[in-house]
Amino acid sequence: MAKQEEIILGRRLKTSYISTVVSITLVLYVLGLLGLIIMHARKLSDHVKENIGFSVILMDNARPAEISELQNSLNLLDAVKSAEFISKDKAAEELIGELGEDFVEFLGYNPLFPSIEVRLYAAWANPDSLEIFEKEVLKSRIVNEVDYQKNLVHIVNENIRRIGIFLSLFGVLLLVIAFSLINNTIRLSVFSKRFLIKSMQLVGATQSFIRKPFVIKGVLQGIIGAVISIGLLLLSLYAAQQSIPELINFQDIEMMITLFALVIVLGIVVSWISTYFAVKKYLQIKTDYLYLY
Repeated sequence: MAKQEEIILGRRLKTSYISTVVSITLVLYVLGLLGLIIMHARKLSDHVKENIGFSVILMDNARPAEISELQNSLNLLDAVKSAEFISKDKAAEELIGELGEDFVEFLGYNPLFPSIEVRLYAAWANPDSLEIFEKEVLKSRIVNEVDYQKNLVHIVNENIRRIGIFLSLFGVLLLVIAFSLINNTIRLSVFSKRFLIKSMQLVGATQSFIRKPFVIKGVLQGIIGAVISIGLLLLSLYAAQQSIPELINFQDIEMMITLFALVIVLGIVVSWISTYFAVKKYLQIKTDYLYLY
């Protein structure tokens, strides 16, 4: 009879252990999935910002040496990702390709001006920075004007800001929910061993001695859950890339490693804190109240 009870107790402990790991895994997976979404949204927003057209229209009589000097000076700026010179003839070829008609032959001359197509880094692709950049470029003698879609820049930055705020608030909310779920799961697991905790305490075991194996087990559960969730995140990312091949252009290995490291740290920290306080509760509770909690 005693042996049968030991078998049943062992099964319950295994079930409790597995259910705790599964709960931690699912919660960390959802958090990691949100992290991947935020990471890709950021890379996408940077890509959009860095591809906003910024044309420096040059004077028609600008000399090649002056153009080359201006182009080199632009490339040396921290804000500039690239600066490509577009000659009058090349600009005409591109416009003819878009229109489908040879307007040069119709007009009898090429009305376009040479230009330098500038692409800025995402951090500088905002209205305030572009306005400063525009004023500096216009100081050059060979610059006729600076052309870019100001309304588009404003709309893009405003939409990205709103999406960023929404994702950040949602992330904080999800983090709070995740902490509560993991905490409740671990507390239920410790609850099933409350009599064991009190028995050890009654025979003279110190609180740190009783707490140590529970905390180690909780941390191990957090690590296992985190590792499994990372595996699920990699599978999800692979499946998404198979459906949307363009996603591979937005991969950032360093950011992904950082995200996975945060998932592991979160699993360890939350499991440790939850286990510590759950055990502490039953160490301080009176024996008469064990049946009520």
